[in-house]
Amino acid sequence: MSVLIVIPARYASTRYPGKPLVDLRGASGDARSLIRRSWDAAMQVPGIDRVVVATDDARIRDAAAAFGAKVVMTPEACRNGTERCAAAIDAMDETYDIVVNLQGDAPLTPAWFISDLVTALAARPDVDAATPVLRTEGRALRGFLDDRRAGRVGGTTAVFGQSHNALYFSKEVIPYTGQDWADDAITPVWHHVGVYAYRPDALRAYGTWPIGPLETLEGLEQLRFLEQARPVLCVEVDAKGRQFWELNNPEDVPRIEAMLREMGAD
Repeated sequence: MSVLIVIPARYASTRYPGKPLVDLRGASGDARSLIRRSWDAAMQVPGIDRVVVATDDARIRDAAAAFGAKVVMTPEACRNGTERCAAAIDAMDETYDIVVNLQGDAPLTPAWFISDLVTALAARPDVDAATPVLRTEGRALRGFLDDRRAGRVGGTTAVFGQSHNALYFSKEVIPYTGQDWADDAITPVWHHVGVYAYRPDALRAYGTWPIGPLETLEGLEQLRFLEQARPVLCVEVDAKGRQFWELNNPEDVPRIEAMLREMGAD
């Protein structure tokens, strides 16, 4: 089974313009851009046939090419990473069985998250897409709640049924728990990890579907699948003691740098 990883990256982020080129310092003190660290994360995944950066911005193209990345230019009209992934595969000559969207703001994504995601989607021909979910501990949940109280968009949460098909994704913290949790306590809240695996036909169809009210309100691209009654598989992954965080706001930079140092990443 052939697998392509696409790293969609755009410069004109509403919340954080120029985010892919922001430098992050790891344990060695060396600065590497967010897009470089996302590329490095993708290259650690075993069994992947190809990795490309998909962008519409010459600054990101040039920065990625400078460290050896393969780059596919995509239209400015792409409204989110999923649409950009669809544009990328349309621009490529090769075909793949599974396309992985490793969003360019998630450099802490462990390689096994993606491996588990690809394995799970391959085993479920009844679903169009899959995405990882990570059960939160009390410390992470408190961080989500603190972000919301401060008016910041932090982690996305997910709820799903017994088949692990998604019921909903939200930038609010769901489900409501109404209690305090110890730092290392396991909570009933699932953190949605911003990685997706798609079947190419479903990915191409995605761009033809209208944007629905839930996607508009939440600003979450995966809700377009749910609003079309197309199943999305939530794949439980194990952090193995590592913290996971996405770079959504400038305030996230020191948090992610601290996590890089903690895990000993250069």
